[in-house]
Amino acid sequence: MTPSPNTPKAYWKKNLKYLLILLLIWFAVSYGAGILFKDTLDTVRLGGFPLGFWFAQQGAIYVFVILIFVYVWLMNRLDKKHGYDE
Repeated sequence: MTPSPNTPKAYWKKNLKYLLILLLIWFAVSYGAGILFKDTLDTVRLGGFPLGFWFAQQGAIYVFVILIFVYVWLMNRLDKKHGYDE
């Protein structure tokens, strides 16, 4: 049985789905680009630095900050949908 779209259970289920997706993106960028694919990405240079190094030092932080704004935007939409907005 799936909960109706306006129940608190549906709200939290969607919230957890957003969190999981955004954390997986952050993990893929920070671990994947900064560690796993570093050697491949180092063939490209960004601002004079190898791209793998840039992701490990700067890129993962930038992506994390962008994901925070995406999460706020998604949660504002979800709050309005479920009637929790101010």
